[in-house]
Amino acid sequence: MLPTAHLYALDVVTAVVLVVIYLDFARVNGAPAWLGYPVAVLVGAPLALRRKRPVLTFGIVLAAQNVATLGHITLEPYSATAFALYMVASACERRVAVGSLVTAIVTAWVSVLVGEPWPESFGLCVFLTLVICAAWALGRTTRIRRSYEARQAAEASSKAVAEERMRIARELHDVVAHSLSLITVKAGVAAHVASAQPEQAQEALEVIEKTSRGTLVEMRRLLGVLRSEDAEAELAPMPGMDDLPGLVSRASLAGVDVSLSVSGSLPDGLGLTVYRIVQESVTNVVKHAAPATCEVSIVVGDASVRVDVVDDGPGERVLAGGGGHGLIGMRERVAVYGGTFSAGPLAGGGFAVRAEVPLS
Repeated sequence: MLPTAHLYALDVVTAVVLVVIYLDFARVNGAPAWLGYPVAVLVGAPLALRRKRPVLTFGIVLAAQNVATLGHITLEPYSATAFALYMVASACERRVAVGSLVTAIVTAWVSVLVGEPWPESFGLCVFLTLVICAAWALGRTTRIRRSYEARQAAEASSKAVAEERMRIARELHDVVAHSLSLITVKAGVAAHVASAQPEQAQEALEVIEKTSRGTLVEMRRLLGVLRSEDAEAELAPMPGMDDLPGLVSRASLAGVDVSLSVSGSLPDGLGLTVYRIVQESVTNVVKHAAPATCEVSIVVGDASVRVDVVDDGPGERVLAGGGGHGLIGMRERVAVYGGTFSAGPLAGGGFAVRAEVPLS
């Protein structure tokens, strides 16, 4: 599409050309200056503003051309009217566009039939009708195409918003599920040993406080509602491979002995995916199998990264416990990269989560 400035320049040039042409028509046909000059100006000059005032421009140009036809200044097939009508058809609603088309054809036919003898007038009427209808149809087609493109853009925008909401929902699920599981376990420990072992209860409360604060900061970052005093949290990166040791240490506080093995490094986007998979898997162990042992293995190869999280807890506890949203979230994260994912109980006991994600 041409830039807006070029389109306005095109309208101005067209207006000037039509004014010059109609001045020549008036001279050749011997029209008096008091009629020929104003008609020439009114036929061409308004076209320079047809994009700002399409209906007004169309009305002035059509009236001037009808006067020119009745005054025998010109018998050309209403090209100026067609030029103005195109903009009405492309910019205005259907009722206005159809009304303008009918008005143009009817008044033009009346002007030609009154001013010219039969059958020459009939041939000119048919010709100008074709010109006017062609311009109108082209304008409506342009409007329909633009409307379609606008709908496509709106749908793409809505899809992007929905996908972003789903991404945020997955992030929130992973953050909240992991943190609340740890908080629940430690709160239970604190309540159980509060009287007999106050030191251990104090330690559990400190873990709860630290975990809840960290979760609140990450939720604020995800939702974009950070306060001014949270500027450092706003600039903090999303978790990745370097944050896995901290995740493992927090799980150990909840009674899950986690061993971590990492070989290789990953870019931030894929590192976040791997972190969330491990986080959700370890969270499930904390929720459904603690106390237990868990092995986390991350191997970065030449073409893919493989994640294995295996524990020795009761293998049926995740499926029976209704952990479906977590598994779905992990599966969707892996699917974004075109990888493979599996999760289920092991034959000899325990539960395994395995994912392989392509690097490219």
